Amino acid sequence: MVQPTPPDLVDRSFATPQLLPAPVSGGFEATIRPIPDDVLARSSWNESCPVRVEDLAYLTLVHHGFDGRVHTGEMIVNGLVASDVVSVFERLFVAGFPIEEMRVTRADEIDAPPTGDGNVTGSFACRDAVNTGNWSQHAYGLAIDINPFHNPYIKGDLVIPELASYYVDRELALPGMVEASVVVEAFADIGWRWGGNWRTLKDWMHFSVSGT
Repeated sequence: MVQPTPPDLVDRSFATPQLLPAPVSGGFEATIRPIPDDVLARSSWNESCPVRVEDLAYLTLVHHGFDGRVHTGEMIVNGLVASDVVSVFERLFVAGFPIEEMRVTRADEIDAPPTGDGNVTGSFACRDAVNTGNWSQHAYGLAIDINPFHNPYIKGDLVIPELASYYVDRELALPGMVEASVVVEAFADIGWRWGGNWRTLKDWMHFSVSGT
């Protein structure tokens, strides 16, 4: 059920949890490598997923937070798009676009109700697309969600996350919203499509190779 956005989540600007060591230079930094065993163990990958571990890559990406600091985030993506994804996040960093939290999706999060106030930017998640029964592009590491709370999914009366109803008004143009930034253009320049352009629903957080 859609809920009113609580006052403390209006114009949301929380500090970023410190998961990985802070960047050294203060500028943009990124790495691309095979998924470390400890990261794989806390990810959502399992043998039923439609992509092999060997076809995925582990990225670390420096990004701006809403707290005015730079942070090191992490992401699992399909190895075929790893370099393109790094180029996108470098552009976002140069533009000063804020990201609240960037980390690998855990297995226990896959079956949790897609509600509440989650705001994790990420890519690989071994799950179906919403209400379809088919593999999501996230299950191949070929889709990325950006600041889901600032850029919710909406179809009819359904809003995900459910407390993000304030951000259904896309004319707000607040920090973290993709329209008020270089995000849409950066993904378009690598050939990815945006869920904000869909007709029957809007998935403002979602960018993917296939457009689904």
